[in-house]
Amino acid sequence: MLPYGRQTIEDDDIAAVTQALRADFLTTGPTVEAFETAFAQTVGARHAVACSNGTAALHLAMLALDVQPGEVVIAPSITFLATANCARFVGAEVVFADVDPNSGLMTPATLAEALTRLDGRRLRAVLPVHMRGDTAELPALEAVARSAGAVLVEDAPHALGSALKFGNAALRVGDCAHSAMATFSFHPVKTIATGEGGMVTTNDDGLAERLRRLRTHGMIRPQGGDPWWYEMPEIGFNYRLPDILCALGLSQLAKLDRFAARRRALAARYEEALAPLAPLVVQATRPDWSDPVLHLMVALIDFPAAGRTRREVVEALRAKGVGTQVHYIPVHTQPYYRQRYGELDLPGAQAWYERCLSLPLYPGMADEDVDHVVAALAQVLGR
Repeated sequence: MLPYGRQTIEDDDIAAVTQALRADFLTTGPTVEAFETAFAQTVGARHAVACSNGTAALHLAMLALDVQPGEVVIAPSITFLATANCARFVGAEVVFADVDPNSGLMTPATLAEALTRLDGRRLRAVLPVHMRGDTAELPALEAVARSAGAVLVEDAPHALGSALKFGNAALRVGDCAHSAMATFSFHPVKTIATGEGGMVTTNDDGLAERLRRLRTHGMIRPQGGDPWWYEMPEIGFNYRLPDILCALGLSQLAKLDRFAARRRALAARYEEALAPLAPLVVQATRPDWSDPVLHLMVALIDFPAAGRTRREVVEALRAKGVGTQVHYIPVHTQPYYRQRYGELDLPGAQAWYERCLSLPLYPGMADEDVDHVVAALAQVLGR
């Protein structure tokens, strides 16, 4: 069975974890800082703050910005639940932005439309998602957010290694050139894996200091105090990432260029193989400015035209050894958010959801695996 995503763990990764297990520190030790330093250098940010998972990274970002109850955070509806939930964790309200129906990305236009639904409330943050690994239009989104008095926080777990180019400006996801912070996840299906794990990058010294404090219960150790003394000026959380997992992260990060190259090669093979299935099957639109390392290979399928439901296609593909997934169910349609905010009409998100199906994509795949997936899809769709 080819899953839609899978980690690549090799002997040197296992050796790195074994070495960490034999070291003096299993957690809160020097490997954490080493992973943070290497990650910051990789993405081009001044600071990187490791934490327990990608959801914790988003929560810490909201806490570091001091987002207050009753204030508003804008998130796209096509994303994982955590993008919106992080606002609710701190008592803020969520305004859902629509997305481009062919890319799944929040756009300056859909953000501007979401601003019309603030109803006089203060907007604190906008959370564009680099969906699939393709990058949102950060300079334009930042301009729209700034005009409304808000900052951007990039939700970037899909996009480690992805790049953007606007004119002569070459940027990397996570360098925070147009955002206050960017958050990452190291879940096993992501570009690099630590099992569970997350990271927040920023160029703001004050935000970095607060992120580090808040991930460790809000504790500080004042200079000049007794060796055992600590204080808690504000309450925080236990969101630390242990040295064992940081050792795996360091080993995986050293392979990022190889993983990225393989994902790009597989994506190019998919593009060529899927082309004959158009217009019944098309790939998600890639913006001109985006040079992605794709986390997801999303096919947009006209299921009614094929005469098959998505469930029928998913089950038929599984019978042929091809695993798939749906990314994502629009968050604004979840029962919790429908009860809180009522029914919303976001046609781009609905159009994306009705057609999307994520096909297998991970570095361990062979070229022939792509051919098998596309051949199976063509057969299932009667093409």
